[in-house]
Amino acid sequence: MARIPDVLSAAAPAALTAASGLVGGYGVARWSGRRELGGAVLAAAGAGAAVQWHRRSGAATAAALTGLYVAAFGGSHPLAKKIGAWPSVFAVTGVVAAASTAATAITARKG
Repeated sequence: MARIPDVLSAAAPAALTAASGLVGGYGVARWSGRRELGGAVLAAAGAGAAVQWHRRSGAATAAALTGLYVAAFGGSHPLAKKIGAWPSVFAVTGVVAAASTAATAITARKG
């Protein structure tokens, strides 16, 4: 019987790091009342996720996912005007986490 690689567990840490940055960054900014603290959380988690993406999937995938992370942060602001702040944060976080998991899993299967 062929052994099936566990690609999702390898992908989870980067997706979790990115999700923590988006949700945690907003939460810190909202509850502390200091946007720069939320920005620091967002930046630190984004940098950590970028390193994980680069190690697992290479520079091109890391650049694309980092771009998506930044775009998700930016896109959450106009989306929040339509659906509310927390739903917007959760929506963009879901997109980033899914893309991270998929890209990392695809790379893991190739390697």
